Amino acid sequence: MTNTAPIGIWPLIPYLDKKAGIRFLVEAFGFEEALIVPGEDGEVVHAELRWPRGGGVMLGTCDPESPFAQQKGSVSNYVVADDVDALYERALAAGAEPVYEPKDQDYGSRDFVVRDPEGNLWSFGTYSGT
Repeated sequence: MTNTAPIGIWPLIPYLDKKAGIRFLVEAFGFEEALIVPGEDGEVVHAELRWPRGGGVMLGTCDPESPFAQQKGSVSNYVVADDVDALYERALAAGAEPVYEPKDQDYGSRDFVVRDPEGNLWSFGTYSGT
């Protein structure tokens, strides 16, 4: 079996309502659905969303029965993006809660922070590391 998935870190982002989480991440930020696995009851049991610049996220669970469970709204993410001003406006239009608007940082990045509907923090900036 050949693995064609992008290499990188794929954090688990907890969502109580995974279907709504997927819709929000696609609409607000531009993530792309890569794999959605429905369970017998129609609920999402696994989801992978790719980021256009590489890598992506997996939707995690808040279910205390799972060893991977996290609390709703407990994750903070940083994502490298190109046009952060346009992305900020897109995120707000989709219902993201602003934490701080796009601003230039001393270390050369332009970034912003918003909160998704379930409380997770999302930072997007132009800084891509050294």
